[in-house]
Amino acid sequence: MSLLVVGLSHRSSPVSVLERAALTRDAQAALVHDTLAAEPAGEAAVLATCNRIELYADVDKFHAGVAELSTLLARHSGVPLDELTPYLYVHYEDRAVHHLFSVACGLDSMVVGEGQILGQIKDALALGQELHTAGRLLNDLFQQALRVGKRAHSETGIDKAGQSLVTFGLEQLAAGQPVDAWAKGKRALVIGAGSMSSLAAATLARAGVDHVAVANRTLARAERLVHTLEEHHGTSLAEPGSGATGVTASAVEMAAVPGELALADIVVSCTGATGLVLTADAIGEALTGRGPVALLDLAMPRDIDAAVHRLTGARLVDIETLAEASADAPMAADVDQVRSIVSDEVAAFGAAQRAAHITPTVVALRAMAADVVAGEIARLDGRLPGLDDKQRAEIAQTVRRVVDKLLHAPTVRVKELAATPGGAGYADALRELFDLDPQTVAAVSRADTRNAQLRNTARESA
Repeated sequence: MSLLVVGLSHRSSPVSVLERAALTRDAQAALVHDTLAAEPAGEAAVLATCNRIELYADVDKFHAGVAELSTLLARHSGVPLDELTPYLYVHYEDRAVHHLFSVACGLDSMVVGEGQILGQIKDALALGQELHTAGRLLNDLFQQALRVGKRAHSETGIDKAGQSLVTFGLEQLAAGQPVDAWAKGKRALVIGAGSMSSLAAATLARAGVDHVAVANRTLARAERLVHTLEEHHGTSLAEPGSGATGVTASAVEMAAVPGELALADIVVSCTGATGLVLTADAIGEALTGRGPVALLDLAMPRDIDAAVHRLTGARLVDIETLAEASADAPMAADVDQVRSIVSDEVAAFGAAQRAAHITPTVVALRAMAADVVAGEIARLDGRLPGLDDKQRAEIAQTVRRVVDKLLHAPTVRVKELAATPGGAGYADALRELFDLDPQTVAAVSRADTRNAQLRNTARESA
């Protein structure tokens, strides 16, 4: 089996296609289940963000895997395969590992160096674990991607190469002014209560807006976000004008959005809705008799009608605008250092996976040797019934030492060779030379996978 990724992103596809291909969480779950059911793969996971949709799988055949994964992406995204295919990219084996590690470090993000992708990779892994579609390979891969991403952010200045998508979007709205100066004293409306909306609310609070109203389909989630703002950013739940100091915040239902829209100077929207949340007519009505409004749409598919661009007094920045703006963003010198980290980590991951691939075969070989020793000792007992317990134990220990010494050098050497490129064939050779039972080897592999999942679960809990 080998790692394969098929996907599309802001680098390969127009935003209009990405928008149509966006997957809900339910659609992601159905996609990975169908990937396993169609049997092109033994494991599957999906990474779906505003800027990318990628299906990862452990496949036994490259061409058949690409065809099946592409078909499944088209089916679940609702974009016909012939329309989707021109924008799809494919990465295989080490190139697939390199791609995910680069994504985790923010090298493939719309805003280079942004760190929110780590949370999205963590969510993708959690979904694969919850659905039991991520086995040993994908668990190891995504866990290592998270560690590589954290290493890049801690050891380099990649954070300086770009900002979060929220900050970048607000900078575009500020049109050259410092965001803090531009936002100070304004009233903001944040629609949605997910991770991106939470980041937007926190960023606006730090920038000094006068009030943040949070609207969400589930009011309880909006209230939790408001309380988080209160706890971490010194906000108050009081309404503006109540005499409370600092930034104030409130949670409102979606039905209250038109009223909040009429008051807001800044609107940030990022929901999981499949249709428009704010139409051009609604925003035009809210603009009647008041000053301009700045709108940031971070949703995919979009929340805010693109026709808002034509409204006087409304400035809209959306994913498409950000993609165009980020194309000219400067790259920091630290990017080269991160690329070096990624290359080193890819090599180390490949070596570890190749070495791990042969471990079940080595374990099965030693188990077979132990069975042979046990059988011969039992036969000796029948031939020499007069041996006392001490003599029998000494003979058994001597035979085991001889077998261990004979197996030590070849098993150590085969593990070293297996860690080198092309080393996977040594496991096959070992199984063939010693006529090992494939089912025994498979049983060891399954046990290793279960143990790895338990270790990852324990690590996450800690």
